[in-house]
Amino acid sequence: MRFLVDAQLPWHLAKALSAEGHDAVHTSSLPAKNQTPDADLHRLADQDERILITKDSDFVASHLLEGKPALLLLVSTGNISNEELWALFRANLKVIEKEFKSGVFVEINRTELILHG
Repeated sequence: MRFLVDAQLPWHLAKALSAEGHDAVHTSSLPAKNQTPDADLHRLADQDERILITKDSDFVASHLLEGKPALLLLVSTGNISNEELWALFRANLKVIEKEFKSGVFVEINRTELILHG
């Protein structure tokens, strides 16, 4: 799978996803780095068919209202350590992969994955 990890999530998440065989990019590696505007992230995610991983509810609104980005993974864990975040992703990665074969918006929190569409 192809992922674009938003600025408020650690670059370690992109690195760990890459180590699992995925194509993952963190905003810190983009030309404007973590200052990349949301519209550019929508465009890049959609252009490269990437799942945008974010904590930002603005992306939920744009996804629901405009379909941008087309593929969205919302992290709604609140504050969480990098280690806990990766443990959560590692434990749910196969299910995330499965859900995105047919879905376009998945939410992960500390206890469950929710398929929104």
